[in-house]
Amino acid sequence: MQGVFLDRDTVHPADIDFSPLERVIPQWRYYGTSSTTSEIIDRIRQATVVVTNKVILTDAILKQAPHLQLVCIAATGTNNVDLKAARRLGIAVCNIRGYCTASVAEHVFALVLALTRRLAATTRAATSGAWQHSPHFTVPDFPCRELSGKTFGIIGYGELGRAVARIATAFGMTVLVAQRPNTPNGPGRIPLKDLLPLVDILSLHCPLTSETTGLIDREELALMRSDALLINTARGGIVNEQALADALREGRLGGAGVDVLSQEPPPQDNPLLAPDIPNLLLTPHVAWSSREARQHLLQQVTKNIRSFLDGEPCNLVS
Repeated sequence: MQGVFLDRDTVHPADIDFSPLERVIPQWRYYGTSSTTSEIIDRIRQATVVVTNKVILTDAILKQAPHLQLVCIAATGTNNVDLKAARRLGIAVCNIRGYCTASVAEHVFALVLALTRRLAATTRAATSGAWQHSPHFTVPDFPCRELSGKTFGIIGYGELGRAVARIATAFGMTVLVAQRPNTPNGPGRIPLKDLLPLVDILSLHCPLTSETTGLIDREELALMRSDALLINTARGGIVNEQALADALREGRLGGAGVDVLSQEPPPQDNPLLAPDIPNLLLTPHVAWSSREARQHLLQQVTKNIRSFLDGEPCNLVS
């Protein structure tokens, strides 16, 4: 039995322990990245179990792996594997869930606090000479805001949304949960267009689907307060990136913290990579990636493989 990990570098293997994985299948072939179709086919041709984080496995690729029994997606999203083809070919597919909740929730508030406390500007003031030449003991040029008493809006109230809500409540904030368009009405949910004018901070935690693509567009941004913050650690396509860049430039939004873009790695012409956008904090899809979360990821992959080999598969998506 052979296991193949197609893109191990995505989980930064240097600081996590792979021994649990190697105990369940002793024979592994690890690849840092796998890019071309021919390369992927060659690497999985003899594999029984394949682990992929973001490498795409199409119908044509899966057909070339006659020994393949299980694909383990080392992530929650499943759009990189042709699930219909896998089902037709008798290949089980599983994903992992809830492994990075703390990591993402903490990153959300790292962005929130950096924006509300204006950390980038105040750090520059401390090191650029502004503090040394100030006539005061302080540099009072960057007024900041407290979170206590503010209103925190959430779109997507699954495990991540609930974890973020708990932290917001601990900060003394009022939490409001959006009712997304074309979804069943839930108790305590507020229609999105009614919620947007009420919030000081809006945090996105919904999946990217046909219903949520472009969910936050020009019309929605126009409904938000001019000093409100938008935080997106979900998926880039949920927000119209050009509309967000324009709103920040024109002062129609107070700030944004963004960890995800519609295409990753992003092309240089992505609107949010422009250097002149004020009050934007952009991080390269790292909210999920604490060391603890990556170890949890590997433990879940190991559990999925062991359960499958024991005849009791779990976390199946196909």
